[in-house]
Amino acid sequence: MTKQSIFGRISTLLRANVNALIDQAEDPQKMLDQMVRDFTNSIADAEAAIAETIGNLRLLEDDHREDVEAARTWGEKAIAASRKGDELRTAGDTAGADKFDNLAKVALGRQISAENEARAAEPQIASQTQVVDQLKSGLNGMKEKLVQLKNKRSELVARAKTADAQRQVHDAVKSIDILDPTSELGRFEDKIRREEAVVRGQAELAASSLDAQFNELDDLGELTEVDARLAALKAGGGSQGAISG
Repeated sequence: MTKQSIFGRISTLLRANVNALIDQAEDPQKMLDQMVRDFTNSIADAEAAIAETIGNLRLLEDDHREDVEAARTWGEKAIAASRKGDELRTAGDTAGADKFDNLAKVALGRQISAENEARAAEPQIASQTQVVDQLKSGLNGMKEKLVQLKNKRSELVARAKTADAQRQVHDAVKSIDILDPTSELGRFEDKIRREEAVVRGQAELAASSLDAQFNELDDLGELTEVDARLAALKAGGGSQGAISG
C-alpha cells in the first residue's frame, strides 16, 4: 500500500461524522460494527505500512551516518597523505612527495563524494521524517477514533437494550389496559352478589315455608278448641268459654 493511499484512507476515516452516519443508517448498530471493522483493518494496514516507511527512513539515516563518517575518515587520510608528501618534499624526495600528494588528492575526492552523498540524502531524510510523523499522528488519531467508535457502539447497544426493555414494559402495560382487570373484577363481584342474592332468596323462601307450617299448627289448634267447646255444649256444659270472668 502506497503512502498516498494510506493518507487517503486515514483522512477519510478521520473526517467521518459518526453521529451523522448513525442518524442516516437504517441499522446504526450494524453500521458501527462495520466502521469498527474498517478502522481495525485500516489501522493494521497503516501500522504495517508505517513500520516499512520507518524502516526505510532508518536505512537512509544509517547510510547518511556512514557517508558522514566516510567523509571524515577520507578527510583525515587526505591530511595525513598531504603531510607525508610535504615531509618527503622537504627531504628532497620529489617522487615520494608526488606519490603522497596524489594519494591526498584521491582521499579528498573520496571525501567530496561522501559529502555529496550525505548532503543529497538530507532532504530525503527530512521528507521521510515528516511523512513518518504525519503517519504516526494519523495512526494515533485513528486509534482514538476507534476507541470513540467502540464506546459509541457500547452506548448504542445499551440504549437499544433499554429501549427494548421499555417497549416490552409498555406493551405489557398496554395489554393490561386492554384486558381492563378492574372490569373483570367488577363482573366477578356482580356474579358473587347475584349468587348471594339467590342464597338470600332461598333462605327467605325456606323461612316463609316454615312460617306457613307454624301457621297451620295454629289453625289446627283453633279447630281443636272449637271441637272441644262443641262437645261441651252437647254435653250440657253451656256456652261458657275457656276464659273465666
